[in-house]
Amino acid sequence: MPQFSYEAVTARNEVHRGVLDAESPEDVAEILRETGLYAYSVRARKSETLFRLRKRRSVKIADLVQLSKQFATLINSGVTVPQAIAIIGRQSSNAVLSKALKSISADVMGGASLADAFAKYPDIFDDLYIAMLRAGEVGGMLESTLNRLAHHLEKEKKLRDNVRSAVNYPKVVGIFAAAVFIVMMVFLVPNFKKYTASGGNIPGITLFIYSLSDSMRGHWYIWIAACGAIVALATAFMRSRTGHELWEKSKLTMPFFGSLISKTVISRFVRTLATLIRGGVPIVSALEASGPTSGSMLVANAAEAAAREIEIGRNLSRPLAASGVFPPMVTEMIAIGEESGSLPEMLDKISEFYDEEIDSESKNLGTVLEPLLLIVVGFLVGGMLIALYLPMFTSIASGI
Repeated sequence: MPQFSYEAVTARNEVHRGVLDAESPEDVAEILRETGLYAYSVRARKSETLFRLRKRRSVKIADLVQLSKQFATLINSGVTVPQAIAIIGRQSSNAVLSKALKSISADVMGGASLADAFAKYPDIFDDLYIAMLRAGEVGGMLESTLNRLAHHLEKEKKLRDNVRSAVNYPKVVGIFAAAVFIVMMVFLVPNFKKYTASGGNIPGITLFIYSLSDSMRGHWYIWIAACGAIVALATAFMRSRTGHELWEKSKLTMPFFGSLISKTVISRFVRTLATLIRGGVPIVSALEASGPTSGSMLVANAAEAAAREIEIGRNLSRPLAASGVFPPMVTEMIAIGEESGSLPEMLDKISEFYDEEIDSESKNLGTVLEPLLLIVVGFLVGGMLIALYLPMFTSIASGI
């Protein structure tokens, strides 16, 4: 059964925090109500949330930006919350989002809180979105909260586009190189073999290419099955806890992309944390929500550890520095922000700095990788052609 961490208050405004096993956030709220507690924050435990990080969203960030802006505009125009959600749901071009919004509108009309209704769709609305809606709803500033969400999501989209532009080119070149290799092995090599199969002094590298080509053509089904098995095993391993943890630890230090990934998750974390704090979310809840949305298990662990430290009266910068995930510049700027009472502003400055670094690094990465990958593909194709022509050169040399 899933575990949920909760924050609740009594009739005397005493805050209680804990963990419950339940089927849904609504069940947690019901259990707490029976004990005289009123939940204002219920979220899936980290083990549940982290494995959702890699789940592909059926709703794009651009759809959420549009939803947030339209929602804020309709509320500002005097439209009630359920009506606004229903209107947006009817005109949304995304079928998944449209269906979810119609259900949310019905739930809100039935008496559910706005945040609880949205929380039923965690694959569409992440912890950040739910926490911001809850804070805006409780604080009576839903319109400004939605505008902050739209601004945050627009920055997130730009960040993702920068990272995607850096990694897409190597993917395309890799697919192209694999396609060229297969075409040469299946169609080109057999034609060369016709002229040398009768005998002669054939170099070992050429014989190896001939054998590989014969194997791929004669036992193609085995090759397909083997590749499918490798992909399936790799996928299963990456989805396991061990594989997931190994990838999380290695991706921040991998060649070429490690620095870019590290800066991306840090920028996403501090920007999300700033957005939540500025939106009125308590810092402990903000840390618990911003950690998983960073896209890194290491950052999520550091955020949760920091939340526990803050609960016992300590500051934020020290546990983040102790995690070893954040550079000294980040933790020192956070410490200054805490001391000066301007933590959200300082977090925004960190995010802006890293966004600029990411933009510059993604462009530089493309500049470096483009010629490097072309050299690799050229070496692959050229080396194979030289190996195929070697028997001809040997025969000509022998004839001379």
